[in-house]
Amino acid sequence: MQFLDRLDHVAIPVTDIAVAVDWYTKTFRCSIQYQDATWALLGFDNVSLALVIPEQHPAHIGFVSPDAEKFGVLKTHRDGTRSCYVSDPAGNSVEILAADSMPSR
Repeated sequence: MQFLDRLDHVAIPVTDIAVAVDWYTKTFRCSIQYQDATWALLGFDNVSLALVIPEQHPAHIGFVSPDAEKFGVLKTHRDGTRSCYVSDPAGNSVEILAADSMPSR
């Protein structure tokens, strides 16, 4: 059986992290996995939702791959994950996260 890559998160731009976290946590059953003034990560049953400030992170979709290094130089983030960004054929931002850097969620 072949293992599939995992969709880790979807990142959407917001203008105010705290306001967005408040709305999502009051509207949906989710947990706050991380939050500061510039981004937040909300956990849902099947995927995480990243809330990002557009000037710091592009809207994107993040996949975990054991072959992340093949996509480019990996950058270590403040949460310990390592990733790089690529663009799909339509120009959408795709984050490729190294499987060995992912915390248990």
